[in-house]
Amino acid sequence: MLDAIWELTNRRGQNHEGAHIRERSPGHYAVILDLADPATGKRRRKWHSFTGTKREAQIECARLIAQLQGGFYAEPSRVTVAEFLDRWLEHIRSQVSPKSHERYSEIARKNIAPLLGKVALTKLTPIAISKVYANALTSGRRGGKGGLSPRTVHHMHRILKQALGQAVRWQMLTRNPADATDPPKVERKRLETYDIAQTATLIEALRGSRMFVPTILAVLCGLRRGEVLALRWRNVDLTAGTVAVVESAEQTKTGVRYKEPKSGRSRNVALPETAIQELKAWRLRQAEELFRVGERASQETFVVTQIDGTPVQPRSLTHEWVRLLSDLSAADPLPRSAPRPRYASPGQWCSPEGCQRAPRALEGGDHARPVFARDAGNARGRSRAR
Repeated sequence: MLDAIWELTNRRGQNHEGAHIRERSPGHYAVILDLADPATGKRRRKWHSFTGTKREAQIECARLIAQLQGGFYAEPSRVTVAEFLDRWLEHIRSQVSPKSHERYSEIARKNIAPLLGKVALTKLTPIAISKVYANALTSGRRGGKGGLSPRTVHHMHRILKQALGQAVRWQMLTRNPADATDPPKVERKRLETYDIAQTATLIEALRGSRMFVPTILAVLCGLRRGEVLALRWRNVDLTAGTVAVVESAEQTKTGVRYKEPKSGRSRNVALPETAIQELKAWRLRQAEELFRVGERASQETFVVTQIDGTPVQPRSLTHEWVRLLSDLSAADPLPRSAPRPRYASPGQWCSPEGCQRAPRALEGGDHARPVFARDAGNARGRSRAR
């Protein structure tokens, strides 16, 4: 077929008015296309460098002509993948949350750009992308000290595919080369969780510390970390025994921002009697602490605060959780990993053996029931509904 296209477009020999090739040096050719500017009607030339035999250069010329006639031709550009990713990251800044933009930027600039950044965008191929994925699994870490996990490479693929899709819409590419590649398989590891006895031990071990109330809200009420830290007293009704979850705290490089909950909508959570009594005692203690530093407790005060009344940051909460768990005695059965809530259906308790009806002592209404993860490798993961 390529021979037929070449003969059709090169009947006058090498100097066809639409396309021709020119030998620059032995083994190096220039494939030159004459294009008409749709605005002015003037003709302009686009040069494509090619290395190989004359026969291969003729085939490449025929391929470009076929793309031109089929409407799939993309003009050569000197824009590299790294330059394009910077442009794309700036484009999506207003379309995603600040936390998501930070994560996209981190993966694009620290994982993708070092491996593909110098490649011209128009010369990016599925084979090159697949090769990068394979190299990332073996030596993708900065400095070449080890490879990246399959999950991280999967995130690389997802971000690269999304970015190149925008390049197609901007008409910088005719096709998305990432569509023809597959990321590595991510194997789901079995998640070990605290059982009821371990959870009770955890609560008693943290009693008296400033981590006690956040743990009560997470374990007995099913609140996520960000929801615990964004909870204000105006959203807590100790008389009715309910908590209104209306916002969540999110940590970014520029500080902490408060946004809508992860589900995108607010919800009411019933408090068990134990949580009601502990929150009443904590509210009194918090008011006394604020009085000592000259602050006044109000409905706008956060439920979880530092001694001076300032809000607690999400990262600080996680670090404190890890520290307290690490300080437990070796005889304590609790695992030494960061707590990670896992949510079951209303009125259920989940353990490694499965989900069952929660004991009456731990029931607190028709809401999700969390337990804590023992898998240190998943300590930074997100909570997902089962």
